[in-house]
Amino acid sequence: MVLSRRYLLISPCRDEADYLQITIDTVAAQTVLPTKWLIVDDGSTDATPEILARAAAKYPYIEVVRRENRGHRSVGPGVIDALYHGLSKVNLDDYDYLCKFDCDLEMPPRYFERTMELFEADPWLGTLSGKLHLRFGNKEVVERTGDENSVGPVKFYRVACFKAIGGFVREVCWDGIDGHMCRMRGWVARSVNDPELRIIHLRQMGSSHISLWNGRKRWGRGKYFMGSAPSYIAAVALYRMAERPYLLSGVGILWGYIQASLEKAPRMEDQAYLDYLRRFERESLLMGKRRAADRYHDRIRREAPAGGTPAP
Repeated sequence: MVLSRRYLLISPCRDEADYLQITIDTVAAQTVLPTKWLIVDDGSTDATPEILARAAAKYPYIEVVRRENRGHRSVGPGVIDALYHGLSKVNLDDYDYLCKFDCDLEMPPRYFERTMELFEADPWLGTLSGKLHLRFGNKEVVERTGDENSVGPVKFYRVACFKAIGGFVREVCWDGIDGHMCRMRGWVARSVNDPELRIIHLRQMGSSHISLWNGRKRWGRGKYFMGSAPSYIAAVALYRMAERPYLLSGVGILWGYIQASLEKAPRMEDQAYLDYLRRFERESLLMGKRRAADRYHDRIRREAPAGGTPAP
């Protein structure tokens, strides 16, 4: 039996003319189309509005919402503000699934159908994605992401889970905090290697605003905000040094974290969440994130009833 597959895409979008048409085409080619695709144009100044107008006239499931130009791109909190602006225009109860979906992506035609098949097979699954890949000429390489959460550009959620975690935090690293919140609320969060869930990221993560160096420092500041321990950040920085721009990718994360620490920047204050996060990080350092996440997910399936009720 095929369950209800009403899914809502919400795309915060700003100055995406270089990639937007490819993303529109990839959604139009899906074997299961979205019930609605709400694209929030967050003040674009390039050809994005014209591309969106043509797409909305052609595809009945596309709706475009325009926000005024604030004068600059705001990643992290700005993206989530735009997403919530879109959410304010719909009734989330009309959908089974919600996906925060970027406008610089290309994916196989069965991506969303395959995703929902995996949700239907696992009632504990709260959020899921495939893996990101970058294209350099004729070569595709994996954009390395952990297995313990869905990737930020394609956050596909069961609506019940999204509500249970209280939605997204309006700060950089919102897309890391949410996976931990899922497990705390008795839901599984993961990304998987699956040929039908292969995502081509048309722009390297962190490169949309100013530079990759700035993006890596922002990542470090976000890790400070979300509450990560210094020992864990040192391991993350070392791991990321193997990514472009080599060495500087890791140094930028470490430097952003140190700057935030010296400035005594704001941090997450939920003590239960912080205790959980530090425990997860310690286990990840000892056994690897994949094994650590698998242990948590196995416990959820043993002790939490399907549907996200937290285990005692």
